[in-house]
Amino acid sequence: MASNILDGKALGLELQDALQLQVKKLTAAGTIPALTVILVGDDPASQVYVRNKVQTCERTGIRSEMIRYPSDVSPAIVLAKIAELNADPTIDGILVQLPLPKQFDEKIVLEAISPIKDVDGFHAENVGALNQGSPRFIPCTPYGVMKLLEKGKVDLKGKEAVIVGRSNIVGKPMAALLLAKGATVTICHSHTADLGFHTRRADILVAAVGRPNMLTGDMVKPGAVVIDVGINRLENGRLCGDVDFASVQEKAGLITPVPGGVGPMTITMLLTNTVEAAVRRSLQ
Repeated sequence: MASNILDGKALGLELQDALQLQVKKLTAAGTIPALTVILVGDDPASQVYVRNKVQTCERTGIRSEMIRYPSDVSPAIVLAKIAELNADPTIDGILVQLPLPKQFDEKIVLEAISPIKDVDGFHAENVGALNQGSPRFIPCTPYGVMKLLEKGKVDLKGKEAVIVGRSNIVGKPMAALLLAKGATVTICHSHTADLGFHTRRADILVAAVGRPNMLTGDMVKPGAVVIDVGINRLENGRLCGDVDFASVQEKAGLITPVPGGVGPMTITMLLTNTVEAAVRRSLQ
């Protein structure tokens, strides 16, 4: 790895080793951390994500279960299963893999998950707690980004942070976390005029829009920390991010690769949230 690479794969494994020890202690004391993942349909990317989540759970000793439904399943059936899992005292985390088929209202599904088992951090109650500065669960991708910045010893206080993307999953919670660390935050999106004007003044630049290679070297401030959240598959099958890695690496002080950057951290922080939920259960 080049000296300016923020290696999410290596950090994820390091954090998972620590989680494994914590899980062993919890299990020995009678609390086995448990995560249930619901997968609807046969979207290839979703299947890969869920398989990776289950495999990482196994590595750390977290009990995991995947529940699969066909793409034409009635939302009522999935909502009934969520209610059943909410009532199960042995389940710590419930995750519904997005996106869902068109017959679903994703907001209704996410709000059906108990806030104390919402290890993705998407429930309105948990979003509110995050924005008030006292989060129960931090959404996994922004949480992973913050851990990468911490590993890179990036001082955020007083720095200009620019986020390209305003989703509820990444952009908005990312802004709340950076604000809490003292950064001055700008969120850019599809209606932002002169995107380059904003990105070129960023000390910390987070790309999360899902457009391959849209941020190029001429859009980046020399020495900036560049976090690439995007995962895009090109026609040749190769994965790439939202950042044109080759041109941006020449100017960035620190940069995350795709793959091997934010992706592994997202799964690691999901497990972190699940173990945290199990800790809370053990104290009841």
